[in-house]
Formats: sequence, C-alpha cells, structure tokens
Amino acid sequence: MVKDLTTGSPAKLILMFTLPLIVGNVFQQLYLLSDTLIVGRLLGVSALAAVGCSGCLMFFMIGFVIGFTAGLSICTGQRFGAKDEEGMKKSAAACVVLSAITTVIVTIFGVIMVRPALIFLQTPPEVLDMACTFLTVIFLGIVATMMFNMSSNLIRALGDSKTPLYFLILGCVLNIILEVVFIGVFNWGIQGAGFATVLAQLINGGCCVYYIKKKIPLLHFELKDLKISREIAIQHLKVALPMGFQASIIAIGAIILQVPLNNLGEVAVAAYAAAQKIDMIAVMPLMSFGMAMAAYTAQNYGAGRMDRIKTGVNKCILMSGGFSILAGMMNICLGPILIRLFVGDGQEQVVEYGHIYLIVNGSCYLILSLLFIYRYTLQGLGQSIIPTFAGIMELVMRAAAGLFLVDAFGYIGACWANPMAWIGSCVPLMITFYITRKSLLKKYYEHKLSV
Repeated sequence: MVKDLTTGSPAKLILMFTLPLIVGNVFQQLYLLSDTLIVGRLLGVSALAAVGCSGCLMFFMIGFVIGFTAGLSICTGQRFGAKDEEGMKKSAAACVVLSAITTVIVTIFGVIMVRPALIFLQTPPEVLDMACTFLTVIFLGIVATMMFNMSSNLIRALGDSKTPLYFLILGCVLNIILEVVFIGVFNWGIQGAGFATVLAQLINGGCCVYYIKKKIPLLHFELKDLKISREIAIQHLKVALPMGFQASIIAIGAIILQVPLNNLGEVAVAAYAAAQKIDMIAVMPLMSFGMAMAAYTAQNYGAGRMDRIKTGVNKCILMSGGFSILAGMMNICLGPILIRLFVGDGQEQVVEYGHIYLIVNGSCYLILSLLFIYRYTLQGLGQSIIPTFAGIMELVMRAAAGLFLVDAFGYIGACWANPMAWIGSCVPLMITFYITRKSLLKKYYEHKLSV
C-alpha cells in the first residue's frame, strides 16, 4: 500500500490519494457529528448547547495534536521521497518519543484548564457542568487521539491513504454504537458521548500501530533508536510545533468568538453548533485536498522534483475549487433539512439561525479551498513561519468578528467570522507560495542545466 508520489501523473496521484482522505475525514467528523446528533436527540437542546460550548476548546487541544503529528510525519515523508530508509526509521522513532512526551503535557494542561476556560468563555450556567464533564473525558483520552493521528499520519507519509480510512470506518461505526449504548441504555448522560469517542479512537490507534508492525518494515526501529539526538528532535519539532500551534492559534480566535456567541443565548449556541457540524463535513474534502498536497509535496521536495510540485498545485486548485462550489451550493439549498436532523420539529428558530450560518460560509468555500492548498503545500516544503503567521491572521479576524461584528449585527456577525478569517489567512499564504515557487523552480532548472 506504500505509494511513491514522485513518479506518474500528478493529477491522478493527488486525486487517488485525496479520495480516501475525503471519506476518512468525513468519517472522522462523524465522531463529532454523532456526538451532536445523539446528544441533541436523546438529551435535549441544553446538552446540545453544552457540546457546542465545548467545541472551540476541543479544537484548541485536539487541533494541536492533529497539527503536531502531521508536522512530525512530514519529516518522515521527505526522507521517504529521498529514499533514505535509515533516516525513515530514525524519524519514526523520533515521532513516537516526541508524541509520548507531548501527550503527557497536553493531557495535564487540558484537564486542569477545563472549568476555568469554560467560565472565562461565559458558558451559560445551565450547561456549564455538562460541558465540563464532557471535555474532561475527552482530554483524559488525548492519548488515544495522539496514538491514532501519529500512526495514521506515518502511514500516509508513505503514500498510503487507504489503510487509515478502513480503521476510521471501523471506529466511526463503533462510536455510534457505543454512544447509543452508553447514553440510551446505560444512561451515562453526556459523559457517555465522551467515553464512546475516546474508546473508538483508542481502537483505531491500536489498529494502525498493529498494521505498521505487521506490514510496514520501513517504519520499524530498534529500542536504541528511541534515544533520539538533539539534531533529529529539533528537525522534527521545527515543523511539528508551528503546525500544532497554528491550529491552536486558530482555535483561540474561535474561543474569543464563543464568548459573545454564548451571550446571544442557548438557541444561538445550539444553532451555531449544529451548523458547524454540517459545515465541517462539507469542508472536509477541501481539507483533504490540502492534506494530499502536504504528502505529495513532502515526497517530491525530498526527491528534488520542484517541477512536479508546481504542476500538482495547479491541478489541485482545479479539482478542489470545483468541489468547493458544489459543496457550497448543497449547504445553501439543503440547509434547513440538515439542521432539522439535529433538533427535530418545533425548533424553527434554531433551524433559521443554522441556515444563515450555512449560507454565509457556503458562499465562501472557494477561498477556503485555496487556503488549504497553499498552507499544506508550504508545510510540505518544511516551511513554518508564514503558515503560522497565517494562523495568527485567522485569530485576528475571528477576534475582530467577536469583538465588533457580533455586537453590531448580532448572530449574523458571528456567522461572518469564518469567511473573514479565511480571507485574512489566504492572502499571505498565496503571496508566499508564489514567491517560494519561483525561487525553488529557479534553483531546480539551474541544477538541471549544470548536470
């Protein structure tokens, strides 16, 4: 299942790598979607609002884990593209050690900050305890999230995007079954949703680790390799930490936005939460194209094929851009039907508010598709400064929406936070990409002429 992305048609390679990612990312969102859907139906609007209030804090912590592990695996992908088998094994060992250390730190920080953070966000008192319980369970299970994301990203770094998909499908089915059992049968309440999600991800991670052990000798390392050098640790952290912090920085903007949103009341929070779940499923394919570009770029950069990176980006823009227009139209047209899946009949104000969110965001998906392509391509090149700056721009724009637009325009002001953030982030990424591309292509052609 290992795939060399440095030879063959760039468009075909990117598309075939992306398709399993699309399905996989949609299933990963179904973890969160099933939480929201089952909680809203079985426990009511208050519990749904509690999950909604938890969303930005979950993104803050889990987003760091996802970005951090993706950054570590980029180093492995570059070594794979360079055909450096010994370097790959050392990189895999570094990924394991750095992930383990980070898991301990993130778990302790997450559990300690839950209640103070929710209070700071002015979470409605009637849902505070439920939100705190749900998040505590999720944060205690970060070890499962780290294990699954690290192992699956290592598999993808070698060009295999299909195998992690199979494990995701298994985990998603398990998650839905466990949530129904824990909430509907055992009456564990909102913490049942958290337990189900953690357990499903733990099984996913275990499957990925077992697969690597049995099927991917290129990632096998010895115990002595776990004593990583300072140089290797710095090489990996130089990419991984900015990617992790970038996700957390973006989440801070969402956290700032959550405060005025909470002040709009339970209905607004519930509508925003339900619409966000639909929105995330719609944008997962766009993110998947970006993730494919990270793996594709990392391997080709390691192989010195700058010409293929240029071609790959151009083809990916056409594919992802077309899908973004289709996804936006579907959300705009089918919004009310989708929102009712979460709240049922008799909640027309929630449906109306949720549809407004989907209209505003869906009309701007093309910008988001470009953002993902430029960001992940730069990260695949090992660049971290500008993508991190772009994350800061997202923070600034979301904070501006929270501080000014919500106060001036109410709920619709909150809905414009995402498009504003996408525009603010996409501009520096696009400028940097084309400057970097010109420089790398110049070096590439000079090298070919000199050979």
